[in-house]
Amino acid sequence: MLFLIDQNNNTKPSINLALEEYLLRQLDINHDYFLLYVNEPCIVIGRHQNIFEEVNYPLLRMRGIPVFRRISGGGTVYHDPGNINFSFITRYQKFKFNNYRLFNTPILQALQSLGLPAELNGRNDILINQKKISGNAQFTTHDRMVSHGTLLFSSQLDNIGTLLHASTAGYKSRAIKSVRAPVANISEMLDRSLDLEKFKKTIVQHVFSNQPDMPEYRLSPSDWRNVHSLAEKKYQSWEWNFGESPDFTFQNILKTPAGKIILELEIKKGHLAQIRISGNLSDHLPADISRMLLGVRYHPENILAVLKDLELNSDQENFIDKLFWGNQD
Repeated sequence: MLFLIDQNNNTKPSINLALEEYLLRQLDINHDYFLLYVNEPCIVIGRHQNIFEEVNYPLLRMRGIPVFRRISGGGTVYHDPGNINFSFITRYQKFKFNNYRLFNTPILQALQSLGLPAELNGRNDILINQKKISGNAQFTTHDRMVSHGTLLFSSQLDNIGTLLHASTAGYKSRAIKSVRAPVANISEMLDRSLDLEKFKKTIVQHVFSNQPDMPEYRLSPSDWRNVHSLAEKKYQSWEWNFGESPDFTFQNILKTPAGKIILELEIKKGHLAQIRISGNLSDHLPADISRMLLGVRYHPENILAVLKDLELNSDQENFIDKLFWGNQD
């Protein structure tokens, strides 16, 4: 039997990501479950991706948009109240893994019932008129699996172009890279007026079309406490969201009146493992900055915290941002 998860209308990304993992690992796997939710603005990256290669992190910081890592692979996506997220949680069986058509058929049927020529391409994306409106990924653990995806209904598409764009080409790693594709909103392709809630109901109706009823699964207070604990300990943590990035290197060259300054970094487990700086820093920062920052988290707040005793002025802080994260334009 398939159950619809009552997720209490949560829009906190860390809660919804934790909920999905908790459901996957804890529920009775003799049943299947369907989860539908919407998040506040955020970026969600794949399990094996490097945040700094995927997004314009300086711009995210400026706008106060958080980044979260999910348990499945695949590419980076932008979430906001116009983006719907769906998850099928089920028992793992070999024929289900990488069988995205199996899970996406009711989604395709829902879109087609609205007069949209939706199709699944070879990259497991849903397209309408050659525009991507959905990306999908899967994760398995022991005898369980989740197949989940997004649906761009009325999302702020401009943010996808600006936020999901690394601010510099100086990063190198073996991390999985996202493949960009032209995107579109479902709402803009409809020949009728339809709000988000009615669209969500259409999706649910097609997912449950083979069942005479639509049973809901409600989590207990104890379940919710565990979900919130997982959200706090994992999905709100630097260790998971940043520290789990694959090891990478970064190189940047800044031109100054005193000549070029070349920075070369090696980052392992999210920490500065090697720092090499060549050029004249005397006009900007102390020469021993490399020694001070070795072993520090590669994150703006952490680097500035270590240097706080230097009583840096705003120009020096901006210089650090440009040196350690590249062009912020």
